[in-house]
Amino acid sequence: MWADLIKKAKEGGLDMIETYVFWNAHEPSRREYDFSDNLDFIRFLKTVQDEGLYAFLRIGPYICGEWNYGGLPVWLHNMPGIELRTANSVFMNEMQNFTTKIVDMVKNEKLFASQGGPIILAQIENEYGNIMTSYGDAGKAYIDWCANMAESFQIGVPWVMCQQSDAPQPMINTCNGFYCDSFTPNNPNSPKIWTENWTGWFKSWGDKDPHRTAEDVAFAVARFFQNGGTLQNYYMYHGGTNFGRTAGGPYITTSYDYDAPLDEYGNLNQPKWGHLKQLHAVLKSMEMTLTHGNVSTIDFNNSVSATIYATNESSSCFLGNANSSTDATINFQGNQYMVPAWSVTILPDCKNEGYNTAKVNTQTSVMVKTANIADKNDGATLSWSWRPEILKDTIFQRKRYVSAHQLIDQKAATNDTSDYLWYITSVDIKEDDPIWSHDMSLKVNGSGQIIHAYVNGKYTGSEWAKYGVSNSVFEQKVQLNPGRNQIALLSVTVGLANYGPMFDMIQTGIPGPVQLVVQKGDETIIKDLSSYKWTYKVGLNGLEDKFYDLDSLQVWKWQAQQFPINRNFTWYKATFKAPLGTDPIVLDLQGMGKGFAWVNGFNIGRYWPTYIADEDGCDVEVCDYRGSYDSSKCLTNCGQATQRWYHVPRSLIKDDENTLVLFEEFGGNPSLVNFQTITIGSVCGNAYESNNTLELSCNERPISSIKFASFGTPQGTCGSFQKGSCDSTKDALSILQNACVGKNTCTIEVSEETFGAVDCGGVPKRLAVEAVC
Repeated sequence: MWADLIKKAKEGGLDMIETYVFWNAHEPSRREYDFSDNLDFIRFLKTVQDEGLYAFLRIGPYICGEWNYGGLPVWLHNMPGIELRTANSVFMNEMQNFTTKIVDMVKNEKLFASQGGPIILAQIENEYGNIMTSYGDAGKAYIDWCANMAESFQIGVPWVMCQQSDAPQPMINTCNGFYCDSFTPNNPNSPKIWTENWTGWFKSWGDKDPHRTAEDVAFAVARFFQNGGTLQNYYMYHGGTNFGRTAGGPYITTSYDYDAPLDEYGNLNQPKWGHLKQLHAVLKSMEMTLTHGNVSTIDFNNSVSATIYATNESSSCFLGNANSSTDATINFQGNQYMVPAWSVTILPDCKNEGYNTAKVNTQTSVMVKTANIADKNDGATLSWSWRPEILKDTIFQRKRYVSAHQLIDQKAATNDTSDYLWYITSVDIKEDDPIWSHDMSLKVNGSGQIIHAYVNGKYTGSEWAKYGVSNSVFEQKVQLNPGRNQIALLSVTVGLANYGPMFDMIQTGIPGPVQLVVQKGDETIIKDLSSYKWTYKVGLNGLEDKFYDLDSLQVWKWQAQQFPINRNFTWYKATFKAPLGTDPIVLDLQGMGKGFAWVNGFNIGRYWPTYIADEDGCDVEVCDYRGSYDSSKCLTNCGQATQRWYHVPRSLIKDDENTLVLFEEFGGNPSLVNFQTITIGSVCGNAYESNNTLELSCNERPISSIKFASFGTPQGTCGSFQKGSCDSTKDALSILQNACVGKNTCTIEVSEETFGAVDCGGVPKRLAVEAVC
């Protein structure tokens, strides 16, 4: 998808592509490197270069990014004497080794701008200033060391440190956030750089879908350049998918759509993509005055201001209204302008309005999912076979497993090679033991991750938490027998912590205590099992034997008979034909519980459609773009599956037969599982009269009909437009039908010349259209 995404980014008006470098992906084991296939970052940078764009290489190598363990390899955690992200020689040696390798690889390919390549900026560390005080003097010594190391590479382009107000010179400190217009670098000679303009927000299991309006993102960008900004970078412009086990958190979803201008599947997220494209074009038209002009500002009070950039040849102006509720009428240089609340009007020549951040003049695309009909004989139903994950083999055959008289952190036991770790112990109970009772409970203090409990091979229950919870308690009544009893606890990680001071020290797995508890009258009797001999087994048999691998030697053991549903720890397999066309493919996992999915052997990520988002807190009406944005604003998907659809890149799909494998952990019904494609179902236009044209596009599909069209003061939103009190003299519906029906793309001039004269009493006139693809 790289070439297509980069091309769409360029078409959207971007000049530069930013990327992280993922240490844990490139060095999964110490001194064993992987730069193959999608990890070939050199090929990625050359693809950027081929498109004529610049690149910003954020080496980190700590990256956060809601990525597993913040991009650091977990084997670091298990090195003797190490402390991560501080003045610790063990960590610094490893960090320097990896950073040197990355820089050398880039230098060898001559990809830095000083060598004629596309990379104009590089970054060392990431948002360390947010947490540095927790490390004391060692934190400051570490960041100074980072700066010296970076400079020693002599790459010939500037280094930045984001969120690092005390960044040592010549590091450029930069800003991350929803708004960075008020940010000032710590050196007056440094450019004002915004490394992360958060275009939306990430999602976690059990949470609602976050959205940030196109109007607010554009407002933030325009304000930044109004106030002397030099460079701003969208985080994210394309978020994509957390394939495999890459999602962090814990509890970050497989989807990392981020409500970005390019959605998870690579589609244009309209109107955000188009609204920002128009902003970029206006800003670029003012490049000379913005980079060479003298700056002056007029304060009109009530959060309203004008900023003038002027050279001897020309001038460009911004009219900003940061009031969140009151529109402003401004008399400026002999003209009157109405600037809506929480918006910026840009006057490229200081006279004519070229753009206003609150006036969206680009289409809204309504995406729909359609069933996969690969040919006339095939429907959406899949034919399944299955096989069990045999747990008793793990629970009762322990001789070859590691053991210890303590509870071990899961990171130390697994080195993050698997989500799954068994904690198994035995307890002998006599009938005269004070703990003996028929009303006994097993109490397990966990780390907020998932726990499945088995007593004497019988499933007892499960427990899990959600994003931001780092401790939890599983407590369940259990029936033990006189004599020896076996307790097996399966701990399941849902990504590792990726942010915060000492995040690497947050315990995973079962920190304990693990106790048997009984209440006898007023007395609570506890038997602590934490220091018993515990046996540890990493992973599951099906993962070890690679049931998901098309070349697995276990392929003959799948069966179609006695097909089970709602059975936990079960493997399912089906074949399917490639969906027709070129539209992005999604896997609908409605009916399944939680687990992993593989397509042709590729792990497309964790699934968990039974984790339902909270019922309350969603925006019933249209989200008001006015006022400061945060991740609790403009939420949708209340009471629905956190994530029902999962991205299957077409690059994974074969022309003939394809294989889907599911590992179901909780229990589900695969009969509802199906493949679908995503395409534009309808488009809506909403353009203001101000030398504007409106383009409607169904991509490669024709516009089949026009459901609504009105020029004047139409009311409502996409899907519910209505004519207002003021409407054009000409029939807008007929004009749009003649211009658009049967075409993939059509363009309409939004003016009285097109739709006829109409007096709306000074209210700005606009065109509203809804078309069906």
